[in-house]
Amino acid sequence: MAISRPVVDPMKGRIARFADLKRNGTPIMFIDSVLPGHYRMNFSVVGDTASENPDFRPMMTDPHKFQIGMFEAPPGNGPGWHTHDYVEMFMPLTGQWRFCWGIDPDDPDDLIGDEVLGPWDVISFVPDVWRRFENVSDTNSWGFAVLDPHIHFTGPDPRWPEWMIRKAAEQGLRTDNNGRLIKPGNFSELEAEITAKINGRVDGPWE
Repeated sequence: MAISRPVVDPMKGRIARFADLKRNGTPIMFIDSVLPGHYRMNFSVVGDTASENPDFRPMMTDPHKFQIGMFEAPPGNGPGWHTHDYVEMFMPLTGQWRFCWGIDPDDPDDLIGDEVLGPWDVISFVPDVWRRFENVSDTNSWGFAVLDPHIHFTGPDPRWPEWMIRKAAEQGLRTDNNGRLIKPGNFSELEAEITAKINGRVDGPWE
């Protein structure tokens, strides 16, 4: 006689559908997110993906030995000049993206190299190299990121140059010493404004 017993599905919580992901974006995940040229929607699939905003919601919460994020940006937009102390890999999913890198935190135009990549191309940034990238297509485009495992809110991450920190502070955004975003009183309004710009519902320069 067979004995029935409850079965715990080992795959529970390990499927993330794109339709659900698109409703789970964070328009202000980093202090540069409010600066022209750096508007983008960030999505956490596995882990924190270097977020400064503690309200990020990963689609998969079980521990993994890697972290995965996705992002959507309008034309001319992408992350500002920054670095990490771990490996960060990117793959464009749609459109064309220009990736730039260098060693001078104070000059994002003093480059060691740059490349324009398209769907299914891959670039992997080594730790401590300064980098930025932007959507060089004429429509919103998507990308995919894989990061080394790391613990969030133990220090500044990403590491920004001082001039970027000052520019973000002028717009009301800064972090504490652990890299956690300190939200201004108008944060909800800022989120709505940036979301509208990402979605193309607000006219204005992207750069």
